[in-house]
Amino acid sequence: MEESLCCCEYVDRRGERNHLAACCCDCEDLDEGCERWLTCKSLPPGALERIADTVADRVRVPWFAGAVKIKVSLVPPLVLLPVFLHVAALHFLLGLVILTSLPVVVLWYYYLTHRRKERTLFFLSLGLFSLGYMYYVFLQEVVPRGHVGHSQVVALTGGLILMLAALSRAKKDPGYLPILASDEKSQRGLSKKGVGGSSNGLHGVTSSGAAGGRAVNGETKGYSRVSAEEPEGVKKDWCTKCQLVRPARAGHCRLCGKCVRRLDHHCVWINSCVGEQNHQAFILALSFFMLTSVYGITLTLHTVCRGRTPFVALFYCPGAYSDYSSALSFTCVWYCAIVTAGMGYILLIQLLNISYNVTEREARLALRDNTGRRLLGGLVIDTGQYNRGFLCNWGHFLSLGSSPPQRSAEDIV
Repeated sequence: MEESLCCCEYVDRRGERNHLAACCCDCEDLDEGCERWLTCKSLPPGALERIADTVADRVRVPWFAGAVKIKVSLVPPLVLLPVFLHVAALHFLLGLVILTSLPVVVLWYYYLTHRRKERTLFFLSLGLFSLGYMYYVFLQEVVPRGHVGHSQVVALTGGLILMLAALSRAKKDPGYLPILASDEKSQRGLSKKGVGGSSNGLHGVTSSGAAGGRAVNGETKGYSRVSAEEPEGVKKDWCTKCQLVRPARAGHCRLCGKCVRRLDHHCVWINSCVGEQNHQAFILALSFFMLTSVYGITLTLHTVCRGRTPFVALFYCPGAYSDYSSALSFTCVWYCAIVTAGMGYILLIQLLNISYNVTEREARLALRDNTGRRLLGGLVIDTGQYNRGFLCNWGHFLSLGSSPPQRSAEDIV
């Protein structure tokens, strides 16, 4: 019988038992990388990825049933954000450089992870820690000046709580299409038959998809994959990765590895997909964030830059750097303004898409296939496929997830 792990032991990515004390041992890739760097030689292909995987696997903390792995992507925002903001508060020029560089670095990391098709907690960690740290600075530096009333603090705190509640709901199941164990083998068999048993290439896969749809939906008793309420003429898709029939507007997320009903997009800020079941909560979280952020920025500017309107004070506040407390508050205001502008753009695109009843995925596919119309200066792509007018489109959106597809007793068993 294998012995249980002590608090400092763990099973590494190679399946071997290891100890925290040996975290600096057996680092062949790192040693080779340092040696090549000192001798000005290029690294072999994949060396950096192997080094990063090894480091990520060994960053752990002791725990009762064995050392627990720490997500490395969680750490940088917790350390770098306060350091950068405090340095930016030292001088106007430092603030200009840092606040200009931060969005560039975040966008660069986003495109890096997007190209590598990786899920990361960096953006969720950055967002949540930014909220917490801005609220801490507000309570520590702005409220003690005596220009913010208790009711205003309560209103700001209430908005923050509502936003976090909506965010928590948006983090839940977006509407994944489950693969039933009873259907999995039959779906795989149909897929193999369609690919290997037909001489018509892609036609074989399409045929197997149709057969799979009939097998699963013979009596329209299935679950969310094929719903009885959908029109007969609605197009169904066969997902070769999940081996199931997708209802109209569903899509496969390559980051989550699952199909999602009415897939809009994969949002890095919540580290999850936005789909039929959580799209309303996602819009609600963005709306609460915008209201709370603008309110907090206004209260801070009224305190730091007395006698000026918030818009004027944002660009002209002579006494902002007279003391470090004011400088830090003003720097945080600009950081919040940059983040709020980005989130405001996301919210605007979402509201326009809802008004035209089009998802981000459908707009992207329409651009690729040249089947959509650019409207409002390219802010929205109207596919015309599901657009039924402004009121009907919003009525459809507000009814999303209100009646989840029912699964029959046979499916449950």
